[in-house]
Amino acid sequence: MPTPKSTPARILDAAHELLRTAGLARTTTKQIARAAGCSEAALYKHFASKEEIFVRVLQERLPSVGPLLDELTADPGDRTVEECLTAVARRALDLYTQTLPIAGSLFAEPALLRRHQEGLAELGTGPRQPLDQLARYLRRERDRGRIRADADPEAAAALLLGACFQRVFLTAFAQADAGAGEGTGDFAAEVARTVLTGIG
Repeated sequence: MPTPKSTPARILDAAHELLRTAGLARTTTKQIARAAGCSEAALYKHFASKEEIFVRVLQERLPSVGPLLDELTADPGDRTVEECLTAVARRALDLYTQTLPIAGSLFAEPALLRRHQEGLAELGTGPRQPLDQLARYLRRERDRGRIRADADPEAAAALLLGACFQRVFLTAFAQADAGAGEGTGDFAAEVARTVLTGIG
């Protein structure tokens, strides 16, 4: 007989599903608690705010770029810079594909967006984190001599992740493939190769 899930795990599962289907702006802690089979008071025993739940869903239920970048920064192994950037682009495409529907609704409500930004700041996280981590990885590659000494890690990180975000946005907006049949893997490899051409 499987062990029943803990209350925090049930809350995160319910939040993930509601955030995915209704978006962050339209999801309430009351709805999350009801879907998790607990009271709102029980939810607040485990989580301080909806923003904390959102961050935990991002960290524990969605693809993350952070651990991959930490690993590559410490030691890329025998992978080339192009292979590393392709892996990062693939992970970023997965992350943005899953987070865009969740977070997109925030931009329709400026007061909620501001509260969300404040909540993320209190938790020491936010959308700049992958950008900063990728720039740190690229600085490390520059120190290793694997990219040009005059390469701009911050600009290269913005180009790679910005291209991935734009791809996901256009695909979601058009409800069609933004790349005329080009698959995600092909796009990740092409954008990585293009960025590397500028810094390699």
